[in-house]
Amino acid sequence: MADKPEKRAIGLYYSGNKGPANHDPSAAPTVIAKGFNELADEIIRLAKEHNVLVHEDPELANFLSRLDVGDEIPRELYVIIAELIAFATWLDLKA
Repeated sequence: MADKPEKRAIGLYYSGNKGPANHDPSAAPTVIAKGFNELADEIIRLAKEHNVLVHEDPELANFLSRLDVGDEIPRELYVIIAELIAFATWLDLKA
């Protein structure tokens, strides 16, 4: 019997132009949380509790899980993450 795949959750932070005075608005989104299995469930629960967009994409999660907390996302992911940020912003504006 095959083992159940490991559940992954990765939290990203992107401030865009909404940072402190010394913030670089061109900075890429950064990994701020990462967890597997039970910790992944807790990260997802907290995100939902705080109305943070939760996007389920096993391949993206697999790629992002290779990064460490504090790492910026690689350039290869800029477009897909930008689309998710735009979607989250659109949802916020509709609310």
